[in-house]
Amino acid sequence: MIIVTGASGRLGAQIVEKLLDHVPAGTVGASVRDPDKAAALAARGVRVRAGDFTDPSTLEHAFEGADQVLVVSASIRGPQAAGANVAAIDAAVRAGASRVLYTSHQAASPDSLFDPGRQHASTERHLAGQGVAFTALRHGFYTSTLEHYVPAALRTGEFRLPEDGPFSWTAHADLVEADVLSLTRPGALDGLTPPLTAPDLLDFADVARVLGEITGRDVKRVVVDDEEWKETVVAQGMPAAAAEFTLGMFRAARAGQFAVTDPALENLLGRPAISVRAVLEDVVRLQP
Repeated sequence: MIIVTGASGRLGAQIVEKLLDHVPAGTVGASVRDPDKAAALAARGVRVRAGDFTDPSTLEHAFEGADQVLVVSASIRGPQAAGANVAAIDAAVRAGASRVLYTSHQAASPDSLFDPGRQHASTERHLAGQGVAFTALRHGFYTSTLEHYVPAALRTGEFRLPEDGPFSWTAHADLVEADVLSLTRPGALDGLTPPLTAPDLLDFADVARVLGEITGRDVKRVVVDDEEWKETVVAQGMPAAAAEFTLGMFRAARAGQFAVTDPALENLLGRPAISVRAVLEDVVRLQP
């Protein structure tokens, strides 16, 4: 029995879908906060049970009979994220899982300027100390992040953002495939993985150039002072805490904390990784 948490979320849902190409539905369990959102999986024979990291008492039932548990990191900000992830890992160990996997980040470090990097590092340390086989899947920086910025750039012709640096932009689809291979191919990825990244490093100036090539329009990269940017987006309705969280991403990028690539992902997939251009083409196509 392979349990996947967050199976109704963007990453978890894709992992379960891909996993069903490799193993029978009856050997897959989906842990979700709201089972109604995974009704389609239940109809296909996947075991769907309610599980909430912030209510660990629910996880005993959700993880029952697990051989492997893939803990998809909680979509929570701040120290509560590591606490929730640790609760899920502990529940997996109590359930008797012989292996626990966790979706981490290539920038996991206690010194990261990006808060999730610190939370992932804390979770990795806990996972490594549980006395069971484990894999911390160090995902590259999700290319889907660009979806938050491309629409405005297309409207205004500008990426008007704080100073950044290179990112290890990596497509969800590639990481989903890697995660599933780790679950189904013994020994494919054990322990702390190398950075699972696409090969190219691009900053927002590079992204502006690629977006301009795709659309045939002039897209400029305009660097804005951190506090000016924060004041602007807070005035537009973004909570101050969310703005500060996002600034952490830009600070980490310009410190080079995302400027890491590794051939491990492409070697595992046996093919080239999906390019930023391909992802941007899809984003552009979906714009109204």
